[in-house]
Amino acid sequence: MPEEEAWEYSLYIPNDPRAVTVSRRTLRLILTMHGLIRLVDLAELLAAELIGNAVLHTKGPAALRVRWSPPGTLRIGAWDADPTPPDAPSWLAEVIDSESGRGLALVRACSDLWGWQPLSRFGNRGKYVWCGLGAPQPGVTSRAS
Repeated sequence: MPEEEAWEYSLYIPNDPRAVTVSRRTLRLILTMHGLIRLVDLAELLAAELIGNAVLHTKGPAALRVRWSPPGTLRIGAWDADPTPPDAPSWLAEVIDSESGRGLALVRACSDLWGWQPLSRFGNRGKYVWCGLGAPQPGVTSRAS
């Protein structure tokens, strides 16, 4: 059973393609230890897209942030040093055949809510792109879009 108290983790990562794997594995461990195994697969996919974009499209460091808020909201976010707003297509179908641009369309399609905000950290400007998931109840196999 998931914890009823709020918690938050941050993982600071270098600009390195291996950061995506490190972030996914760290997220899996965090969610498993907090009894949220039902969210692991989807959360890993979303985190990989967010961190992948941060590593691919920026030259500086990045961070993965994971926050649980009772009674059942998981927020996953990625900070990077580039203040340029993300360019997310309206629908996944718009980019299905393109070489790029599917990441944020996938985040938009698979999360309950997503967004971004400009952010300053340690004197550097950047942005924070996030998505939210509601925790499914045991025995429920689908969620409302």
